[in-house]
Amino acid sequence: MTLSLNLTKAAAKQIHYLASLEKASYFRVRVDGGGCSGFQYKFDFDNEKQMDDIEITAYGVTVLVDDMSQEFLQNAELDYVEELLGSFFKVSNPNAVASCGCGTSFSV
Repeated sequence: MTLSLNLTKAAAKQIHYLASLEKASYFRVRVDGGGCSGFQYKFDFDNEKQMDDIEITAYGVTVLVDDMSQEFLQNAELDYVEELLGSFFKVSNPNAVASCGCGTSFSV
């Protein structure tokens, strides 16, 4: 399966900035069970790629997605949003049928 996760320029710019602070090679996007809607997104920095990771490279940054999370993120978009109430990574996910008000958990 080839993962189609799109990164916006804003997300890549913020990942590049934060990765330099963390001294990390990769930005990891993961889907875990939990949250108020059933699944939730997790974002971490990593210096090691696992055998089952898919690499997405765009705008000079590399994002890793583990094998279990791939099906949940197919055709999704990772963006970085700056709003009056704060700034955050936002996943626009066409696979999600419902999400919570905070935007970090979803159901399929």
